[in-house]
Amino acid sequence: MPTLYSQAASNVRKTFILMAFFLVLIIAIGWLFSQIYGDPVFLYIAVAISFTQSFVSYYYSDKIALAMNGAHPIEKKDDPELYRIVENLAMTSGLPMPKIYIIDEMQPNAFATGRDEKHAVVAVTRGLMERLDKSELEGVIAHELSHIKNKDILLSTVVVVLVGVIALISDFFLRMSFWGMGSKSRDDNNNSSGAVLMVLGIIAAILAPLAAALIQLAISRKREFLADASGALMTRYPEGLASALQKISGDPTPMRSANTSTAHLFISSPFKGKKGTSWFATLFMTHPPVEQRIQALIGMKI
Repeated sequence: MPTLYSQAASNVRKTFILMAFFLVLIIAIGWLFSQIYGDPVFLYIAVAISFTQSFVSYYYSDKIALAMNGAHPIEKKDDPELYRIVENLAMTSGLPMPKIYIIDEMQPNAFATGRDEKHAVVAVTRGLMERLDKSELEGVIAHELSHIKNKDILLSTVVVVLVGVIALISDFFLRMSFWGMGSKSRDDNNNSSGAVLMVLGIIAAILAPLAAALIQLAISRKREFLADASGALMTRYPEGLASALQKISGDPTPMRSANTSTAHLFISSPFKGKKGTSWFATLFMTHPPVEQRIQALIGMKI
């Protein structure tokens, strides 16, 4: 049975494997379109984008995620109670004190980000602080600190940049395909092979962001169960987190800054409204059903 330590080490390995996979995927798409249009410049651009996005995703993905959600930092004097809760739980878990950010949204929610324990951030919404009691807030903070402790904040945050880059590149190549830019010379030389390559290019451009999104969702669902369990162990009170999840999931308040790129970071999906419980609907959910998470927490023996 995997331990929290083995899971943390696995998350580090997965991060770099994932970065390598996306790097190769972008280069492969660039090579394919270089073949389609008979111009190596597409390959050169893809190589440059691949290495740039790998660097940016590792060092700046947390800042991008925070900016996309309108989060801003606070100090102890701004909210002493929140600061003390984070500080006490960080000491309990043996973590350095993370930076605290506030999101000016009334939907109760939270997420953690950063590339490692020394560069970690816990971001909470105004709604979370106003609508949860102390034990529930501690449960949520412990959940987010568990993401830091389990070393999955880098993995989940890096995905924000990687999936976004894949989507942009795929959209660019699709537009070129439909506009037919540069395809005449290829068609004049070899109509059949050019047509085949064009079809393959369009298929690759369509499937690449879909595959990236599925990876994003699978990573999120798995990590939430682990963070729930380890967060409950941290507070020794799983009922607090279970109650918080019930309140968060049942709150209908929309989040203005919610977007598909960062939705998987939050403790609960920031998109409110349509829900599904079929296996197909579950496949495309950023989070496991809250009922399953609450049931697992209530069943814990501490």
